[in-house]
Amino acid sequence: MTPSTAPSPTRPTTPREVADAYVEAATELDPTLGTALGTRPREDRLPDTSPAGLEAEARLARATLAELDRVLAADPALEDDPVERRCARLLRERLEAELAAHEAGEGFRSLNNLFTPIHSMRQVFSMMPTSSEEDWSVLARRMARVPEAYRGYRETLAEGARRGLLVAPRQVRTVVAQLDEWLAGPYFAGFVAPGPDALRGELDAAARAADAAVAEIRDYLRDEYADLAAGTPDAVGRERYAVAARRWTGSDLGAGRGLEEAYAWGWSEHRRILAEQRVEAEKVQPGATPMEAMRWLATSGPAVEGVEAIRERLQQMMDDAIAELDGTHFDLADPVKQVEAMIAPPGSAAAPYYTRPAQDFSRPGRTWLPTLGRTRFPLWDLVSIWYHEGVPGHHLQLAQWALVSGELSTYQTSVGSVGANVEGWALYAERLMDELGYFRDPGERLGFLDAQQLRSVRVVIDIGMHLELPIPDDAEGALAEHRGRPWTPDLARAFLGEHSGAEVAFLDSELVRYLGMPGQAISYKLGERAWRQGREAAQRARGAEFDLKAWHMAALSQGSLGLDDLEAELAQL
Repeated sequence: MTPSTAPSPTRPTTPREVADAYVEAATELDPTLGTALGTRPREDRLPDTSPAGLEAEARLARATLAELDRVLAADPALEDDPVERRCARLLRERLEAELAAHEAGEGFRSLNNLFTPIHSMRQVFSMMPTSSEEDWSVLARRMARVPEAYRGYRETLAEGARRGLLVAPRQVRTVVAQLDEWLAGPYFAGFVAPGPDALRGELDAAARAADAAVAEIRDYLRDEYADLAAGTPDAVGRERYAVAARRWTGSDLGAGRGLEEAYAWGWSEHRRILAEQRVEAEKVQPGATPMEAMRWLATSGPAVEGVEAIRERLQQMMDDAIAELDGTHFDLADPVKQVEAMIAPPGSAAAPYYTRPAQDFSRPGRTWLPTLGRTRFPLWDLVSIWYHEGVPGHHLQLAQWALVSGELSTYQTSVGSVGANVEGWALYAERLMDELGYFRDPGERLGFLDAQQLRSVRVVIDIGMHLELPIPDDAEGALAEHRGRPWTPDLARAFLGEHSGAEVAFLDSELVRYLGMPGQAISYKLGERAWRQGREAAQRARGAEFDLKAWHMAALSQGSLGLDDLEAELAQL
């Protein structure tokens, strides 16, 4: 067929088609996206992490928004279809939020302890198949490209520095320490060690180059970038915070008094949960404060010895939850029932996390526990978080999204994820398990309340630090003498220490995370509020006919939505 007779590509006619065309184009720009989705198992490329790569992403977003406008203008009736309406609103909100961040230059200062090109260039290899020699050959070719990706990222940071777009020294020090830990392995050499002998030379050469690239970016951050970043404040201010919060929540909290309202609500939740913690602490140890009870649980409460033993315990916990919740509060398809508990690699951030399954379930959903060098694991604070990370939390939602992606769009069920929707559901899941009576042991319920308290404290100190808001007049403890004064990182860390039973290393990592990813920390609690209020509205509307199991499945099958739309859509289910 000659070029003159070749058929022209069919232009999208619905928002879902526009969204999926965007995913296909975005996957070309960022090949690791195809790996995460499981759509390109033989992909060996890495994304362009240079300034040119950032601009290419922005051009795609602008072109996609123009195409969405064209489609909706051509057929206004599409707005009457609930699936198309939700997809259109999600796509527009997400791309506009990304463009706002791009125009603010955020991609030129993307340096923190969790979500950066440094981390994604490592994590992609844990998502690649390794069951055959061909799999390892693809992996080796991709690993050989790590140095180029890190050079592009360094170019982006350098351009950011030239423009005066820098991060605070605290973020630089933290990432340098993470890279030191990776190099102690070294990470990439250890990763390829199980590979086939037939590819030993190719794998080892790629790993050496990748580990050398880690050392180079570490040295650049430590020896050059750190000096440039000196004096950059931790707090980002209202304007940058509003842009960042929108990316994480799907809501323009910067308009009006939205951020102040969220701050005040977070403080009221802190006080409410604290009262409940005091009651539960009495059950653990009569006369003990919540912190005293939690310290006792950490040292003397039930615990599991051994890294593999705790992995097995967490796996069993998820398997049991699936067996007990399926058919009663959820209707789970067989692919959704597959989830794996994993131990996080060294150099990870301190918080547990979840990685979603491939869209075709060729890779299962996985929960990850950072051990931080520990071999003893108290259970009081792990039970609730595994309901959050695994079942019925992140895994049930994101695996269900993969299951229904063909009925919605790949965008709605993966790339278009809104942090507040996803984290809000996981926090709702913890509360659901409390409603269902799963925290039978007072220690485990105190752990649940501790997790709830942490999410409330996050709202307060994240907004408080970045906007430098005044500490409330009814503050107690270490904050009492600072009432009315603006929040600082040191005061926030002291407040965290007074109201969280977590270990010091975890709390230190959390503070760095809040300062390095403005707005992310508030997404949990604000998202949970939307989920709970949406359910309550649906219950009021349906009365005696309300079916919680049916509502759960409908809610989990509608795909991603931002907070500006989530509660209203949930109320209609």
